[in-house]
Amino acid sequence: MKYSLIIPVYNRPDEVEELLQSLTNQTLKDFEVIVVEDGSSVPCRDVVERFTSVLDIHYYAKPNSGPGQSRNYGAERSKGEYLIILDSDCILPPGYLKEVDEEIQRQPADAFGGPDRAHHSFTPMQKAINYSMTSFFTTGGIRGGKKKLDKFYPRSFNMGVRSEAYHALNGFSAMRFGEDIDFSIRIFDAGYQCRLFPGAWVYHKRRTDLKKFFKQVYNSGIARINLTKRHPGTLKLVHLLPACFTLGVATLFIIGFFCPWFWLPILAYALLVCIDASVQNRSLLIGIYAIAASFIQLIGYGSGFLTAWWRRCVLGRDEFEAFKKNFYK
Repeated sequence: MKYSLIIPVYNRPDEVEELLQSLTNQTLKDFEVIVVEDGSSVPCRDVVERFTSVLDIHYYAKPNSGPGQSRNYGAERSKGEYLIILDSDCILPPGYLKEVDEEIQRQPADAFGGPDRAHHSFTPMQKAINYSMTSFFTTGGIRGGKKKLDKFYPRSFNMGVRSEAYHALNGFSAMRFGEDIDFSIRIFDAGYQCRLFPGAWVYHKRRTDLKKFFKQVYNSGIARINLTKRHPGTLKLVHLLPACFTLGVATLFIIGFFCPWFWLPILAYALLVCIDASVQNRSLLIGIYAIAASFIQLIGYGSGFLTAWWRRCVLGRDEFEAFKKNFYK
């Protein structure tokens, strides 16, 4: 067995069905699927059972412990030479595994990851959120695009690791947010070879509305400070940009009440995002939605980052005590 696809799930049976359906269309068939139910109140066992005749699939249910520990649970029960970690809200194009296999044969890698895209069936809001998370104008370029602001760190929605390396590093930590970046940092620190596979992309749904999206990026901002505490020296200039953007927008907005000219930079940025998103998606509606998504992406992350900096760096609170109300249940 060459590949084990590990999918942690929490209350998302419909999304799991779409992902599993996409796996039946893979042109490369040397893989198993391990679905780990992380204490869901709406389980996906029935969905998984419908695919047992067409996939080498295994289902496990366990108490809730977060995605990282659920991935470890699946890894302990895997047989593949390589473990591929996927989020349940992803859909794979038919040639995904073939692309991964060709990249590994061309140049071996201990760990790898790929970018993400929006599927044509996604709602306009999902496409706008996807734009905000992948656009160079929102620092999303660090996620694996051609224009990168930092070196590539595999993310858990599309991450591959050689099984031997995964177990040598003891898999994911107990972090609830940023656990994939923590794992990627440890992969680099251990001297393993890690590469971006540009052609091994997935369709990634992310959040379906702006409220959920804000919570996601706010928690990501918190995670960046937690990661800095765990791995001193990993904080880069690009990680400060959303916080600077947040403070800058707040300052310009307040001053703008006394001198409206100060709102012009905010309006100019919004227009830039709207034009770029509209052109990329061939939709003015998505361009308009992308303005809101981009501001939420930057301000949500920035405010989470600043909150975490205050609580952890100034007040000296520990990682979990500072943010115990924000972790997923």
